[in-house]
Amino acid sequence: MISQFFVLSQRGDNIVFRDYRGEVQKGSAEIFFRKVKFWNEDGEGDAPPVFNVDGVNFFHVKVAGLLFAATTRANVSPSLVLELLQRIARVIKDYLGVLNEDSLRKNFVLVYELLDEVIDFGYVQTTSTEVLKLYVFNEPLVVDDTRMPPLGPASIFMQGSKRMPGTAITKSVVANEPGGRKREEIFVDVIEKISLTFSSSNQMTLKKGPGSEQHALCCFTAAFWIPPSTCDAKL
Repeated sequence: MISQFFVLSQRGDNIVFRDYRGEVQKGSAEIFFRKVKFWNEDGEGDAPPVFNVDGVNFFHVKVAGLLFAATTRANVSPSLVLELLQRIARVIKDYLGVLNEDSLRKNFVLVYELLDEVIDFGYVQTTSTEVLKLYVFNEPLVVDDTRMPPLGPASIFMQGSKRMPGTAITKSVVANEPGGRKREEIFVDVIEKISLTFSSSNQMTLKKGPGSEQHALCCFTAAFWIPPSTCDAKL
């Protein structure tokens, strides 16, 4: 059970923040980043993945230069929360194709929809990308993965070279083409009508429930055959 989830940039900017239970103060992200950034001043090296500040347990992992963190006041398994953070990062990466600050900011609506499906009131529901496809409907905005951040001193080894564009590695699981996702789905409008007839003594004398299905023109494979003149075919 976690109370808050947030993602911070290397500068400490709050990119994503979700408070599930309201048990921890709102400024927890600032407290967390300040503690992690100045941990070296105590001469103890880098901040551990789990630490406690004033009764609040902080958990964090660093993925693609971003800090994925969670807070709770409950006594939970550290390995469970750390694994959850890794899986959330993986799910977001699967949907966005590219995991960086720019992709998170441009797809914040999709990211929040994912978080609401993954965690409900602090409890984990699912971290399966395949399961989430049934409940998440927002489309990812494609981010140009060729615009990479500077490599610093390592850039001297990249002079005169070109970076290969990503294919399956940087491709969203729900975007088969630039225009958006393409699924094997049929959307059908089911229209039901109920007709009732009552007598003067409030007794029902007649009832009818006609219905119809309306769908746009669709094409099936050769293996799926429907008689041409059949109007009441069941799919």
